[in-house]
Amino acid sequence: MSKWMLWMFLTLLTGSPLLSLGLVIVFIFVADRFTWRLLPSPVRMFKRFQRAGELAGTILTNPHERRARHELADIRVEQKRYDEAVDILKPNLEAGDEDVDTLYLLGVAYLGSGDARRGELLLDEAANLDAGYRQGAIDLERGRFRLKRGEVKGAIEALERFCAVRLGSVEGRYLLARALAKDGRAADAARMRELAWGEYVAAPGFQRRRERRWAWLSRPSRPLTYAVLLALVLGTGAAVANQLGLFAPRAHGRHGYYGDRYSGELPSATGLEEDVD
Repeated sequence: MSKWMLWMFLTLLTGSPLLSLGLVIVFIFVADRFTWRLLPSPVRMFKRFQRAGELAGTILTNPHERRARHELADIRVEQKRYDEAVDILKPNLEAGDEDVDTLYLLGVAYLGSGDARRGELLLDEAANLDAGYRQGAIDLERGRFRLKRGEVKGAIEALERFCAVRLGSVEGRYLLARALAKDGRAADAARMRELAWGEYVAAPGFQRRRERRWAWLSRPSRPLTYAVLLALVLGTGAAVANQLGLFAPRAHGRHGYYGDRYSGELPSATGLEEDVD
């Protein structure tokens, strides 16, 4: 509703619906970057797209370039193109790369592509090499994909381990709250959402920007409140502008552009012919 009111208000100002739509999109992205950061960064998306093209060209020239394969697979996982990530990174594992980075990334790619058995097996191997890899990232991904598959008990176990390792994670507590709610433990889920919001409030600025999405999902009344306030402000502004006549259409008739300059009527064609005679 707030975006529609903003579009209508800008349409009244500019007189062009398409221009107003473009301004609304720009306004939303700019406001999001300085406030909520719920939308992806267009600059980051462009840079990742450009880098992915460079890496794909490198692999095409030299299929055995393992670093390029690993980096491109990481980009594809971030883009949720999991099948492509599997195809890109699997040759590294077959060539003997069994380090924790490769096992973890390929395990996440398999989980995203729907092959839970291989994904869990690779994450197990990664955990055997480094159980605390990236402060519990293995358990976070396990919990995330188990929750998507409906394996609620397994998701709770993994996410509880993750939250015990990474104490300030808002995302982990939000996902755990969802798993608890699906398990029928509504009171525990509500308590976990409150803990997620508390972690967000106490976090430093850089971490709050990174985890704002999960905090607002934990307390969805906050974005709704801001949306209602924005709609009220825009609606009031449009109403006041209409009352003041700022958007009244201009007259184009007899008393329009030429009526203001000439007090009398223009001579008719008949009158001109009589003067010539």
